Amino acid sequence: MNNLVATETDKRPTGVDRLFGDQTYHFQAMRVLSDTAVGAADINEVLQTIATIPEGDESAWYEAFAQTARNCEALAESCQDRISKGLALKRAHTYWRTAEFLLSPSDPRRDIAWERQISDFNAGLTELGVDFERFSVPYETGHINAIYYPAPGGQDKPLIVVVGGYDSSLEELYFFIGKDANERGYDVLTYEGPGQGAMLREQQIYFTHEWEKPTSALLDHFTANFPRHDKMVLLGISLGGYLAPRAAAYDPRIDGVIAFDVLFDCGEIVEPFRALAAHPVARDIPGVKWMLANGLWVFGKQDVASFVDTTKLYALADVSDRITGDVLILAGEVDHFVPVAQADAFADALVNARSVEKVVYSKQSGGGEHCQLGAMSLWQATVFDWLVRRFG
Repeated sequence: MNNLVATETDKRPTGVDRLFGDQTYHFQAMRVLSDTAVGAADINEVLQTIATIPEGDESAWYEAFAQTARNCEALAESCQDRISKGLALKRAHTYWRTAEFLLSPSDPRRDIAWERQISDFNAGLTELGVDFERFSVPYETGHINAIYYPAPGGQDKPLIVVVGGYDSSLEELYFFIGKDANERGYDVLTYEGPGQGAMLREQQIYFTHEWEKPTSALLDHFTANFPRHDKMVLLGISLGGYLAPRAAAYDPRIDGVIAFDVLFDCGEIVEPFRALAAHPVARDIPGVKWMLANGLWVFGKQDVASFVDTTKLYALADVSDRITGDVLILAGEVDHFVPVAQADAFADALVNARSVEKVVYSKQSGGGEHCQLGAMSLWQATVFDWLVRRFG
């Protein structure tokens, strides 16, 4: 009888841990679902949206998420309750950001989604009573855009400065960590530099591997015009896992740096795409297609070879010994972008850092994906505990 029960039990279907078979579509769906943790998405809104999208169809992806965004805007318009109105606008922002993600950089629908996500973000946070201040800083032929989110008593704690990566938006950074940091009493400063956001789309200023230059320009302006903090911690997301450590290597005002996730050598990651771009089948795989199109756009290159060659400059091996503050390195066991070995390489290279901590999340923990998507509470527990231990 026991054997019979075991056999019958084994036949029961299990749940699933993937939203799409294709990794790019799965990852981006997980990305929008992650925003449910901060009220910037709703689970079944997302599930019902992706249920209509054929895998690999970026136009269907856009139309589905754009319609969900419009639905949230309509809900916000009808709400008399300000909290409900603000939350609906936050979700609309997320869905517009998600809608445009897979489109070609030249697709005119990206401009529509870009404008709507920013206006919904501003309106949503205003309705919710969030204290935030946008400002810009002159840089080269254009300007850096930043948002400051003060918290009551925040000057008594380290300022948390946040920068995104290869594809993030300035507004999205608030949902990654800004809201939760504010609730813990930290002031937060988010910014976008060359190759990101408006600097890319409106000013045509492309990525630079010398990330200390835009970061120093930002900090010069901030320290001269905003409340001063005794300590400053810079957190970099995705490609920001290179950008933040690079800036910390050259700017002594940065007391701590968090590589979320680490990116020790960008060239190592991008080099295989040189061959993939020449392969008639591989170049149409959604992840390859997006990586190449986005790379040419954000680095301002006209051909794949130039894009790949440029990424070799984005490496920390020669500057890691300049970092003297505290360092926290995060990595995912099944990260499909960054080999987990890069976390070890970065830790080993930090020979002059005041302290180095490294956390690699397993798949079973829920944090194994790139930037621990879907496990916001998990990685934030690591980060905020580290901040308390290192900075009081």
